[in-house]
Amino acid sequence: MIHPLQENVAIILPENGLEEKLAQASKENRKLSIKLGFDPTAPDLHLGHAVVLKKLKQFQDLGHQIIIVVGSFTARIGDPTGKNKARKPLSAEDVQHNAQTYINQLSKVIDVKKTKIVFNSDWLDALDFSEVIQLLSKVTVAQLMHRNDFNKRFTENTPIAMHELVYPILQGFDSVKIACDIEMGGTDQLFNCTMGRQLQEVHQMPAQIVMCMPLLRGLDGKEKMSKSLNNIIGLTDEPNEMFGKTMSIPDALIEEFLNLTTDFSMEQKSALLSRISEGENPMNIKKLIAKNIISQYHDPASADNAEQFFINQFQNKNSEEKVYERVAIASLKSMKNTISLVELCHQLKSDLSKSAIRRLIESGGIQINTIKITDADEKMELIPQTKIKIGRRGFFELI
Repeated sequence: MIHPLQENVAIILPENGLEEKLAQASKENRKLSIKLGFDPTAPDLHLGHAVVLKKLKQFQDLGHQIIIVVGSFTARIGDPTGKNKARKPLSAEDVQHNAQTYINQLSKVIDVKKTKIVFNSDWLDALDFSEVIQLLSKVTVAQLMHRNDFNKRFTENTPIAMHELVYPILQGFDSVKIACDIEMGGTDQLFNCTMGRQLQEVHQMPAQIVMCMPLLRGLDGKEKMSKSLNNIIGLTDEPNEMFGKTMSIPDALIEEFLNLTTDFSMEQKSALLSRISEGENPMNIKKLIAKNIISQYHDPASADNAEQFFINQFQNKNSEEKVYERVAIASLKSMKNTISLVELCHQLKSDLSKSAIRRLIESGGIQINTIKITDADEKMELIPQTKIKIGRRGFFELI
């Protein structure tokens, strides 16, 4: 039987590292230092982030020390995205705002009062140029080219900026500064986390182990959950929104969501999967998953209410009987009594980016008084009793 700390973990490096670290901590009668680093590139957390956070919570419940490293320096230089270009660097103001929002949301999963939160600008800003060169000398270009996206871009003659090559080294140096025992991340962070092991060894420190969690796929069932792809369930989403989004996942994601987003026991998960294999309607299992998620981030009563709302709102085919959220015209930010359709929808559904709303409009996903409007820039007159349908779950009425 696997240790509960190993449940759902995709990669542990080295393979027996966790057992050795736990035994070492017990022998020395001390807490393990468990690191999770993040660059505050977007201020909102979603269920994909929670996969790692819930594993941290398990360590925290066992008495170990969680250390959150805020990339207040690294976010200002731009992280390689894992795609074909670097992520746009953020201003100091953006970093501070996003970091505070992120920290506030951590309490949805872990005990922030027992968590150590540090900012890597505290030590990276203090390095002089000679110290930076000395740090870079500890890593070879050949080692950096083992990172898959670097290798792919180099092979395809796609530009790689020098600061992108430096980024993993800086992340690894964070582990040196905090004397990390275990670094957590998604599987896409494996290379950067192993850099921490290497630099600790160079500095004659015990090497951290790396634990990588699977990447949760988003509502589209294809790409990893990401705000930039608009396929997320946010930790701060309202219960009705959480329920509706969970019900929209493809059936193929049910097992993944059971394992990575719920807190059902292993026996309960197995039983629910058996019900599907025996022919039960997958919708019934999705409802249980949705209620479990809402209970974790809100409360059981909200989960029950969201289920009833979903039944009334979406299992009833008559659009005239839908429940519309009433929005005061005075609350909308408009200098005149008219507003572009894209801006109106963005104000009503602020969790969607304007580019996502434009795509939704162009694909016929927006209705004004049951009429599809496909021109994102069309001027809308703000008139009471106007009904706006945004996507499959957004119903609004102006008052």
